[in-house]
Amino acid sequence: MQALTDRQAEMFISRVLRTGVILSAVMTFVGFVFYLLHHSGELAHYMAFAPSRGSFYSLPLLIRFALAARARAIMEVGILVLIATPVARVASLIGAFAFQRDRLYIGVSSLVLLVLLFSLVFMR
Repeated sequence: MQALTDRQAEMFISRVLRTGVILSAVMTFVGFVFYLLHHSGELAHYMAFAPSRGSFYSLPLLIRFALAARARAIMEVGILVLIATPVARVASLIGAFAFQRDRLYIGVSSLVLLVLLFSLVFMR
């Protein structure tokens, strides 16, 4: 295997970030359009605020509802993709540093990835 140049690594990482943001925007927009198609005739009641109880708290349930074309679930998956984009960037950095055979930066990036994953899983 040939080592990546710095420019190639930067281009790869920028594609990962761009893809994550675009995918998130498209998913959120599609969910928004579905929401408008199903709820456009409803009137908003601004005098009384009642928090919504319809959030999906488990990932498998959220994915199942998104695949069933539920608008809110599609928008929530879009937001999760946006949150996952920086995590994917750090994971991609580990791969790029592995191709460059840079052990120090593999270690540092791995530590950052572990901290990110720990905070996503255990900090609620």
